[in-house]
Amino acid sequence: MAITLQKNSLKKRSIDSKLLSEWDKQWVWHPFTQMSQWVQGDNLIIESGKGNYLQDTNGKKYLDGVSSLWCNVHGHRVPELDQAIKKQLSRIGHSTFLGLSNVPAIELAKKLIEIAPKGLTRVFYSDSGSEAVEIALKMAYQFWQNKGQKKKKKFVHLTNAYHGDTIGSVSVGGIELFHDIFRPLLFETLSVQAPYQYRDNFEGSEEEYTQLCADRAEAVLAKHSDEICGLIIEPLMQGAAGMIHQPKGYISRVRALTKQYNTLLIFDEVATGFGRTGRMFASDHEQVSPDLLCVAKGLSGGYLPISATLASEEIYDAFLGRLEDLKAFFHGHTYTANPLACAVSIANLELFEERQIFKKLPAKINFLRDQLNLFNTLDHVGDIRQVGLMVGIELVSDKATKRPYFLKEKIGIQVIEEARKRGVIIRPLGNVIVLMPPLSFETKELKKLTDVVYESIKKVTSE
Repeated sequence: MAITLQKNSLKKRSIDSKLLSEWDKQWVWHPFTQMSQWVQGDNLIIESGKGNYLQDTNGKKYLDGVSSLWCNVHGHRVPELDQAIKKQLSRIGHSTFLGLSNVPAIELAKKLIEIAPKGLTRVFYSDSGSEAVEIALKMAYQFWQNKGQKKKKKFVHLTNAYHGDTIGSVSVGGIELFHDIFRPLLFETLSVQAPYQYRDNFEGSEEEYTQLCADRAEAVLAKHSDEICGLIIEPLMQGAAGMIHQPKGYISRVRALTKQYNTLLIFDEVATGFGRTGRMFASDHEQVSPDLLCVAKGLSGGYLPISATLASEEIYDAFLGRLEDLKAFFHGHTYTANPLACAVSIANLELFEERQIFKKLPAKINFLRDQLNLFNTLDHVGDIRQVGLMVGIELVSDKATKRPYFLKEKIGIQVIEEARKRGVIIRPLGNVIVLMPPLSFETKELKKLTDVVYESIKKVTSE
């Protein structure tokens, strides 16, 4: 059965939105979605996009307030990115990376190492953020096994962590809402209480809070150092946890502690990488170099699925040996280092320099901060967390006691539905309203985004 396309008098394509919606509800299973509610709703179907806007099948335009789930960087239908894919497609769409290589994959690896934190020298490709993390975990584990330190098998992660949805990445996650049902399938890990100053009710200085959080990490590392093979964190901002930011100096302290207690440090920059925090990588804010770095989402500018795990030379060297030693890293997938995805990723990175992205970002970040200050006047905004263009607005039923809304109240869902009526697409994390616009947003678009979200929160929470 084919989608019915009709031609109007201007010979432009038109789509039967109602029919598409019926087909969607009949045959599609959406991620992170209670489908019993989805099939009852009037659901939005995106047909096209241009610049920082998306357009649905009825022709209505919406501001893309979450970068199409945190991945779009320079907007939609960017001529340079479109052309990069077309140019590569004229050569080849895909060939295996097992036993072969390809031109854009090699060129992209060189570019990634040039911009990555100092000390990372090798690039291992994959297809998603979850995979990039899965690979980092396996590399960290096998690193110690190859070096003969067989007891070092456990991983440390922060509470409320989210590193993906595959079994390994879920094992180092800590969000019960997503992960609890899979607990019997997961391997054993150790957890450190994550920074969450709003909920910790901490009233000292930032330096004192940083020390408190570092002490929590050291307590675990000191006790279990002989069995820990790696510690994984999202630096500066825990995304899916509810945009929870870490105090200044925290990632530097964690780096020092992992060196002191002889464990590997893994940074998951799937969400925080490629300009989201105001720098190319969140780790750049404190010049911290992890042993393994996971990137995805913004790597291709939000065009095609591709991810990478960057490793130090020390880790790479531990996998070298004779064929019969079986030290090689046995991991890989069919579309690893897909040439189309690598080609558009190269073009994406080139745009950072060509468009002087990092010169323009500070003014946008400051403007957004000023706009967010206005939200403090709302009765049900408990906390506002911002790092760069990453924002979490935590809604509470009672501001004085910080009492959260119940899940069944669906307060976050109500807010995004109201914003959608006003022409803005955002997505909540429970009671936290997330804003993460593309870096290409201008101040007028940031103004529209914050105005709409402000009015949407006000309307929903005052009713």
